[in-house]
Amino acid sequence: MTQRVVCIVGPTASGKSALAEEVALLLGTTVVSVDAMQVYRGMDVGTAKTPVARRRVPLEMVDVADVTEDYSARRFQLEARACVDRALAEGRVPVLCGGTGLYLDAVVDELDFVAGVRGDARRRRYEGIAEREGARALWELLGRVDPESAALIHPHNVRRVVRALEMHDEGDSYARRDGGTRRHEPHYDAVLWGIRMPRERLYARIDERVGRMFADGLVEEVRSLAGRGLSRDSTAGQAIGYKEVLAALAGETTMDEARELVCRRTRRYAKRQLSWLRRDGRVRWVDEGEVASGRAAALVAASAAGEGEAWDASR
Repeated sequence: MTQRVVCIVGPTASGKSALAEEVALLLGTTVVSVDAMQVYRGMDVGTAKTPVARRRVPLEMVDVADVTEDYSARRFQLEARACVDRALAEGRVPVLCGGTGLYLDAVVDELDFVAGVRGDARRRRYEGIAEREGARALWELLGRVDPESAALIHPHNVRRVVRALEMHDEGDSYARRDGGTRRHEPHYDAVLWGIRMPRERLYARIDERVGRMFADGLVEEVRSLAGRGLSRDSTAGQAIGYKEVLAALAGETTMDEARELVCRRTRRYAKRQLSWLRRDGRVRWVDEGEVASGRAAALVAASAAGEGEAWDASR
């Protein structure tokens, strides 16, 4: 069997976890979560983390950080690759599953990260500009020194604007590096499978999932995590579902308004995920019906051995 990595991708609520588990069962292997928020301990309901009692295969790269930690893509790269390398050394095909595009690229592609760290003088200076003058002022600064990168980043995405400014200071370019990630210099022999469905169906699934999260105790989970240090200033506290509930608990909005905002933001996030994946020419798409019938799991499992290489990725 060719040593390779199988990746299950797609927008949130598309059924990635269930498909990945079926594939892992067929291959006798483990699933490596590629989700920027499932890494945090205690963030279970709001990240749709599969409960331990319901897991049929081992799930790695979940519950590896505390909610007060500033977990990074670089750290994920190192720890997730250790999981992948261990599986390959044991003769298994690891199954990666998730919707965080940057984290997936960080694992399967050659992708370096800027040297800047949270709390250093340069980062504090840039973050201070955003705090004193607003996010747009910081974005306009980026526009003056690196207009190509500014054109790719939303003015309100302070974290990414700071990252782009740090890269510029080091003689690099976010725009050039972003283009580079799309060229995919592979670190592993990775085959990507994506789940697709009509947008109306996906949005209905998202709304249903959000409703279920609130019914299953999302508010209580967030309240408990807040007692352990979760705040909107932390990376974990920026997760969709958590920041809205934190705002409601602070009395800034009602819980019903928070729920509707979670739905809207999750739909927008799913749209961004699809845009990211469509830029990736490696993705082979399967339909929701193929997942339900079991055909998709068989196709994905076969691709681990190099079978089905003529699959039409443009379907």
